[in-house]
Amino acid sequence: MAKFDISIIGLGYVGLVTGSAFAKKGYSVICADVIEEKVQTLNSGRSPIYEPGLDELVKELVEEGKLSATNFVSKAVADSDITFICVGTPSEPDGSVDLKFITSAAEDVGKALSEKQEYHLVVVKSTVVPLTTEETIIPIIEKHSGKKAGEGFGICMNPEFLREGNAVYDSMTPDRIVIGELDDKSGEMLLKYYEDFDVPKLRTDLRTAEMIKYAANTFLATKITYANEMANICTKLGIDVYEVMKGVGSDARINPEFLNAGCGFGGSCFPKDLQALKFVAESKGYEPLLLNSVLLLNDNQYFKLIEMAESMIDGLQDKRVAVLGLSFKPNTDDVRETRALPLIKGLLEKGAVVVAYDPKGIENFKELVGDRFIKMGYSVTRLIYADDVESALRNADVCIIQSDWDEFKNLGMDQFNLMKKPAVIDGRRTFSDPTKLIECGLKYKGIGWKD
Repeated sequence: MAKFDISIIGLGYVGLVTGSAFAKKGYSVICADVIEEKVQTLNSGRSPIYEPGLDELVKELVEEGKLSATNFVSKAVADSDITFICVGTPSEPDGSVDLKFITSAAEDVGKALSEKQEYHLVVVKSTVVPLTTEETIIPIIEKHSGKKAGEGFGICMNPEFLREGNAVYDSMTPDRIVIGELDDKSGEMLLKYYEDFDVPKLRTDLRTAEMIKYAANTFLATKITYANEMANICTKLGIDVYEVMKGVGSDARINPEFLNAGCGFGGSCFPKDLQALKFVAESKGYEPLLLNSVLLLNDNQYFKLIEMAESMIDGLQDKRVAVLGLSFKPNTDDVRETRALPLIKGLLEKGAVVVAYDPKGIENFKELVGDRFIKMGYSVTRLIYADDVESALRNADVCIIQSDWDEFKNLGMDQFNLMKKPAVIDGRRTFSDPTKLIECGLKYKGIGWKD
C-alpha cells in the first residue's frame, strides 16, 4: 500500500503550489526535486519560493505531516498512487520548447514504474505543446518501465492556470479543471482526486488539453496587447485609456480582466507560450499573423516609458533614473521576461544612471543580469541597486514605475520630494487617480494617461 497519496516531480512554482493544494485538501503529498537545498527548505517547513501565503501554508502542512520532500524520484513514485510531472519547460533560442527537464522526469518515472506492480497514474502538468505527451512522454515512460500506457499505467494531461501572486487562491479555487486523458480509466482516476474541487471539469483528449493551455494564454496576452495599443492611441488623443477600458470591459462579451494597459507582459508563461505556439504553427506551414503582431507590439511597448522620460526631463544622458519594480509583476520575485530588463538596457544606452529597487526581486534580477551590461561596455556605477524605495528616489531626475507593488501605490509627495524635482513615468497605472499628486506638484506621465 502506498505511503503517500500523491507524488509531485519538481519543486518549482507549479509543483509546490499544486502539492500544497492537494495536501490542504487532505491528501498526503511527497515532492521530489534534484536540488537538495529546495528539499531541505521544504522539509524544514519553509517555502523555497516566494508566493504570498505559501510560506504559512507550507509550514502548516509540513507540521501536520501532509507535505514532505525527497531528492529521489524513484522513492516518490514508488510510495504513491499518482504522480504529477511539474518540471519547467523553458524556451529554446528559436522559440521551441526545451524538453530536457520533462524527458528526464519521464525517464525517472518510467524506471520507478518498472519496479511497481500496482497500476499508477502519471499526470503531465508541465506546459507542453500539442502531441508532446503522446509522441515524447509516453514512449519514454513505456521504454523505461517496460509497460504499455493504458495497461500498466495511466496518462493524463492536466494543465495549470495559476496566476503568480494569486497562486494559493487559484490552486484552491480554480476557474475550471481540464483533464486530458489517454483513456477513460485514466480520466476517472484523476477525476477522483479532484472530487473535492467544486468547479467545472472538462474531460478531453491529451492534445486538446495541451492546446487549451496555449490558447488561453495567447488570448490573455492578446487582451493585454490590445489594451496597450489602445493606450498608445489614447495618449495621442488626450484620453484616459483606463476610462475607455472600463467601458469596453463592461461588455459581458469581453469582461474587464487583462485590459489594464502598461509597459508590456512578461513572466514565465505568456512570452514563452506565445513563442512556442508560433514555432509549432510555422513548423506546420502556417504563418500566425496575430501571434507575430502580439509579440512584436509587446517587445516594443517598454520603449514608451523611455520616450516619456526623455521628453519630461530633456534627455537622459547622465540623468539619474529611479526604476521601481524589477519583477515582471507585483507579489512575486519572478524576473523571467520582466520588462525591467529591456527598460534598464534602453536607459543605459541613452546614457542614464539607473537606481533600481524591488521589494522581493532584486537578488533574482542581479542573477538574471549577471555581467551582461558590463560586457556591453556600461560601468558598474551606471546600474545601482537600492535597499529601499527612498534610497532609489533620493536625488533622482525621474522615476519610472515598472511594476505596481502596493508599496509603490502608497507613495506620496513626502517620498517624491526626495527627488531633484518630483517627476514620475507610470508604466502600470500604479496610482488609480494621479490627479491629486499632480495638483501637489508631481510631474506625471503614464501609458494611456490623458496628458
